[in-house]
Amino acid sequence: MAATIRKLVTILDETRLEMGRAVSPPVRRAIACAVILNPCAGRFVEDLSELVAQGEELGALLAARAVAALGIPGTEVQGFGKAAVVGEAGELEHAAALLHPRMGAPVRAALGRGPALIPSAKKGGGPGTPIDVPLGHKDAAFVRSHFDAIEARVPDAPRAAEILVCLALATGGRPHPRIGGLTIAEIEGEDGLR
Repeated sequence: MAATIRKLVTILDETRLEMGRAVSPPVRRAIACAVILNPCAGRFVEDLSELVAQGEELGALLAARAVAALGIPGTEVQGFGKAAVVGEAGELEHAAALLHPRMGAPVRAALGRGPALIPSAKKGGGPGTPIDVPLGHKDAAFVRSHFDAIEARVPDAPRAAEILVCLALATGGRPHPRIGGLTIAEIEGEDGLR
């Protein structure tokens, strides 16, 4: 069954200046969020396949919205991450069912690739609970310049029987990275690590 979506929220963050130095091109990060009804709220459900299917649906929807907010082709996205906040009538496993088994495939399809694991976070909370969505490079997890996070928060979500699902995409890494590690130019992009 398709997800029952109460609300969609898109947040765009653009950094143009860091420590008095221009960031050129600016780093843009978009978070697309869906507030959905939790079909498993208030009871223990052994088979979470409904949430797994909804995760795939939401992966496609949220990727399209975040790419549109960035204003670039999906193939130009460099970083990604996902997160969920489960309302008090749910459990963390509901977030895991949405985020892990099938959400990644439609996200990668929207980006043209992305063999790295999509960093993720999940927690329980009530309306207005913030969550830091971890970010990493989509093609190589070892690119340190892209180790980052962005906060997502929807003031009236999640309600007790809801889940807030977030997907973050970025056009680059942190502004002015200088701690070494694998560079974008060195990415092989075959194993998702290097």
